Amino acid sequence: MSFSTHFSHAITRRPATSITQGLRAVDTGTPDLALMLAHHAAYIATLRDTGATVVELPPLDAYPDSVFVEDTALCLPQGAVVMRPGAPSRLGEAAEMAPHLKALYTQVVAITGADSFIEGGDILVTETEILVGRSARTNAAGIAELTRLVAPWGHTLREVLTPPGVLHFKTDCSLLGPETILSTKRLSASGCFAGYKLIDVPDGEEAAANTIRFNDLVLMPAGFPRTRDSIAKAGLTVREIGNSECAKLDGGMSCLSLRFTPS
Repeated sequence: MSFSTHFSHAITRRPATSITQGLRAVDTGTPDLALMLAHHAAYIATLRDTGATVVELPPLDAYPDSVFVEDTALCLPQGAVVMRPGAPSRLGEAAEMAPHLKALYTQVVAITGADSFIEGGDILVTETEILVGRSARTNAAGIAELTRLVAPWGHTLREVLTPPGVLHFKTDCSLLGPETILSTKRLSASGCFAGYKLIDVPDGEEAAANTIRFNDLVLMPAGFPRTRDSIAKAGLTVREIGNSECAKLDGGMSCLSLRFTPS
């Protein structure tokens, strides 16, 4: 069974009332907390439908973006790595996540370099390699430190470039299967996915590129019918989740959970 698409656990965090102060590249409106909570509940229910154990953490009002837990850690079968987010206002989120990972994993290490910055949204784990996108939130020092930390676990990293103006590498791509990647054309044109089977996101639906394959389901944001049909045509079962409010904060499906099978 694929360790990159099949998991026993997920960690999520309830949106805080301070979410309206969350970071955003472009202001497209203030998130509606009530609607976001409804979407978040549907997201958790869908994860549980796969048979997973879902840990729901309480909100952290001191950290408006803390609902986006994926950026705080990289979870692998052998252990977890606590990240060091590139946005200064998010640095404390990783420290808040660490004890919850230590309760589930026997091995937890951390990015500690003062010059190292790296966020989980820039990391795509496949069966054969870990792709890490250099971005405004992830730098060379962070990638180098992560490379050293996961090498003893048998993992190799490949640095790639996040397209200009795109927040995270996984804003524009997702793993749908051991050898299948959903990608925007602007990202796949770089050649970074050579050797993989690609499903292109149709023009105009680039916001649908961030999905997650979780066991036998693909969770994707609602409102992108052509992308949905392309994924279904590949023989995958799709579940659409409302994401309008998280999208206002540059958030997608993968951002909302850490997915893993703990060692």
